[in-house]
Amino acid sequence: MKINIIGSGVSGMTAGIYLQMNGFETHIFEKHSIPGGLCTSWKKGEYIFDSCAHWILGSDSGSSFYKIWNEILDMKKIKFHNHDIRMEVGLKNNTNKYGDKTFYLYTNLSKLEEYMIDIAPEDTKAIKEFIKPIRVMQKFDLPPILDDLPLFKSILRGIKMTRYLEFLYWFLKIKNYTNFTYSKKFKNPFLKESFELLYDGDEVNMMVLTLPLSVFDKKSAGYPIGGSMEFAKKIEQTYLNLGGTIHYNTPVKKILTENGIANGVLVRNNIQHFSDITISAADWNFTVFDALDGKYVTNEMLDLKNKKSLKVFYSVMQFCFGIAKDLSDVPHFSRIPLKEPLISPDGTEYNRFEVHVYNYDSSLAPEGKTAVTVSFYTTNQDFWIDARKDDRPKYRTAKTEFTIKVIDLLDERLGDIKDKIEVIDVATPATFQRYTGNWKGSTQGWLPGKNLLAKSPVGFKLPGIKNFYYSSHWNQPGGGLPIAIKTGRDVAKLICKEHNVKFKVLPRTI
Repeated sequence: MKINIIGSGVSGMTAGIYLQMNGFETHIFEKHSIPGGLCTSWKKGEYIFDSCAHWILGSDSGSSFYKIWNEILDMKKIKFHNHDIRMEVGLKNNTNKYGDKTFYLYTNLSKLEEYMIDIAPEDTKAIKEFIKPIRVMQKFDLPPILDDLPLFKSILRGIKMTRYLEFLYWFLKIKNYTNFTYSKKFKNPFLKESFELLYDGDEVNMMVLTLPLSVFDKKSAGYPIGGSMEFAKKIEQTYLNLGGTIHYNTPVKKILTENGIANGVLVRNNIQHFSDITISAADWNFTVFDALDGKYVTNEMLDLKNKKSLKVFYSVMQFCFGIAKDLSDVPHFSRIPLKEPLISPDGTEYNRFEVHVYNYDSSLAPEGKTAVTVSFYTTNQDFWIDARKDDRPKYRTAKTEFTIKVIDLLDERLGDIKDKIEVIDVATPATFQRYTGNWKGSTQGWLPGKNLLAKSPVGFKLPGIKNFYYSSHWNQPGGGLPIAIKTGRDVAKLICKEHNVKFKVLPRTI
């Protein structure tokens, strides 16, 4: 049985790998010349710049995602770096008892708990209540990849109820908390402000913080040395070794249908490639409204299009700098308050900026030099996308003026770097949309926000069309690599089930 897959991002390649393992013939059609989609990095001059994998959930056996990754990669052969401090958050209004205006988010839970109690002994109870559910999470297989049902449905239906009672108890206790509401549990103003700023001033469900911390502590959320593209190429190699085919530089124009049945894809030069099954692992908006002409939609999908339900995850203004300076003594990841608000050309006002110093990966820059990125997140993506499309001089001017301001801020932060900048590369929302096809230049699909259990109306299937499946980070709010690999695995498993093929995973011989 032949299956065409649109997109060689992580979800598309993952689906292809599992389908090849289970006897299907798969072909991936990719508009770009390289794999990975948003899981990418690129070289400019002597430097490599990354835009994706700050950490891989499941980089070691301390997370159940390790089991999934290890089905498609030999994870023991990949070198990961585990940070002692996840990030440093600069405060503007408060200092701790030592006069320090920086909150350190340690990855070791014991050290984090000790640090927080030392700063605010009056908040010992609230701090312990923050740490406790993270410890509980470490006892459980999240997600339980051997079950067909999602974890919470399994619990509610009584499956493994006894085993998950402790997790359910703590989940119900914190599921309605956000970093904003939890900050109110602290008496100490330094901790209050720290929690409010953990996500650059945004309000997110506490599980977005606690789940990663549970795996950071177990050293199972490391950064892959070499960057995102090297990681994506390893997935590509697994797929190719299993006999899969990737057609690069071959953008899909339409999904072919006949009488409500998907039977292939139309690519550039109006060439048709027929198949028994079609999977789109591409952008949801392109898939639903362009490739399928909006014929198979629900009211919920139209609400998404009109921004009436879920919000699109931020896009990024990413400023990349190759700096001829050894920055090994600089914090690797920090969010820093600005003395004065910075106004982006798209109208967004920033009171903080994010600096990522890749001083822990020597493969990204020559010896004695460092790759550095500065990121600003925006929901005004259309300014950049429309400017590039309709007014290229305006687009270039906006980028240049913003870059000059960023260099001034970076020089103040890192000290004496202006004359040491050898390479500058700026990615805007228009860049992300152009190279990855993601709607609005979104970097992770839908924004999870306060409701952790919010569901995307874009599921594995669309109404009214047969032999078609959809799989990507748009399937679940929050997106990212964990969602991409899990949806790729899940859609392959669903196809096997519906076509009476016993789903199997091949031994590691690839």
